[in-house]
Amino acid sequence: MALLQISEPGLSTAPHQHRLAVGIDLGTTNSLVATVRNGISVVLNDENGRAMLPSVVRYAADGGVAVGEVAQLQQSEDPVNTIVSVKRFMGRSQSDVGDTSRLPYRFVETGPGMLQLRTAAGVKSPVEVSAEILKVLRARAEASLGGELVGAVITVPA
Repeated sequence: MALLQISEPGLSTAPHQHRLAVGIDLGTTNSLVATVRNGISVVLNDENGRAMLPSVVRYAADGGVAVGEVAQLQQSEDPVNTIVSVKRFMGRSQSDVGDTSRLPYRFVETGPGMLQLRTAAGVKSPVEVSAEILKVLRARAEASLGGELVGAVITVPA
C-alpha cells in the first residue's frame, strides 16, 4: 500500500473497498503490530493475549526458526544461534560494532556495512533476521484481522 497513489480518472481503486493494513514497530528489544479500528489504533495480541513479541530469533541446525518467547527461552542454551537485538547491527561493519569479544555471535563481514552472522542455519544478515520477526507479526495481524494484508508501515526508531 503506497502512502500516495495517483490514478487516471475512472481507474482508481473503489473508494470504500475494505483493505487491511497495519503499523509495525520493529523494536530492538520487543516488537508489536497494530491497526486502526473505528479511528482508534489497536495493538494486535497473539493467541495468548500478549501484545509484545520479543525481538529474538533462534536458528536450529535442522533449518527450523523460532521467534519471540520460544527463542528467548533457548537463549542461554544456544547463545550463538539465538540472535538478540539484531537491529543494532543493520548497515554496520565489524569496525562499527567495535569490541565483539563479549558477544556470543560469529560475525562474517562480506563488505563495507555488510556485517552478517554465522548460524547453524547458515550466514544470516540483520535484515534476514528482522524479516523472521516481521513474518510472525504479519501472521499475527492476518489471523487477528481475518484476511491478507495489503500494506504495512514499519517504524524503526533509534
